[in-house]
Amino acid sequence: MATLFTLPIAATGGSIVCTNPPANSPGTDVSKIYILTFTSPPDNRLTPSFISTFLLALDIIEHRYPKGVVISTSGIGKFYSNGLDLEVVAQTEGFLERYLWVLFRRLITYPMPTISLLNGHAFAGAFMLSMYHDYRIMNPSRGFLCLNELDFGVPLQTPMMAIFREKLSPSTFRDLVLEAKRVGGTEALDRGIVDGVGGIEEVLKFIGERKLVGKADSGIYGIMKEEMYRGVLGVLDDHKGNLEWREGIEAKKGGLEKEGSRRVEDWEKSEKETKAKL
Repeated sequence: MATLFTLPIAATGGSIVCTNPPANSPGTDVSKIYILTFTSPPDNRLTPSFISTFLLALDIIEHRYPKGVVISTSGIGKFYSNGLDLEVVAQTEGFLERYLWVLFRRLITYPMPTISLLNGHAFAGAFMLSMYHDYRIMNPSRGFLCLNELDFGVPLQTPMMAIFREKLSPSTFRDLVLEAKRVGGTEALDRGIVDGVGGIEEVLKFIGERKLVGKADSGIYGIMKEEMYRGVLGVLDDHKGNLEWREGIEAKKGGLEKEGSRRVEDWEKSEKETKAKL
């Protein structure tokens, strides 16, 4: 593969490398296909350093290379990415608004087709990252997709939910969120989570069959996506409103819980009085 540029990920000593596919790829102008391979040990966590480097790579492709197709994948065999580093998130003021939502927004409005090549596991935030791409191709024999926040008690926020609600069937959305279901490549294809299974050869074939290389040439590809995902953009751009909505829900829930507890206490009192009369 021809290397176009390499960007260091300072925090981990890793990098994001941009390459073109091999020149012998059939039926496709490989000079307009950009593969971003991230290698940030140990498992490509979505940290501020990783996200800033990813955003820079997308900027370089957009502003210094011809329009084409962007593929993201991992240089770490076991993981596409293992999601957020919760300790780093807790230590980074405004992480969601300043970093994660910015990356999600960039991808969902990117003015070229984007494909996530899932070579291994993509858990939690990494699964979300993949969903914010236009297409997904997954290794059929290694790796799972999973929203495992339920297992460790971290609620999903509105922009995290929105992309799944937009792209998946209600039953698949339910199973992922309320069961923390792990889904392998074949099942992910059957459920419409991914668009195909395989590796880079299958991705290149997918690009050729759908003629994706030329889709951005008219200059309106990003605009079409902005309109297509207007609802998702609304929640990505309204971090304060999302938090206020959650606060309102929590306040109402508190009142309802008090009412429910009172009804249970009344019932228990009634049951005790009834038994005393027997």
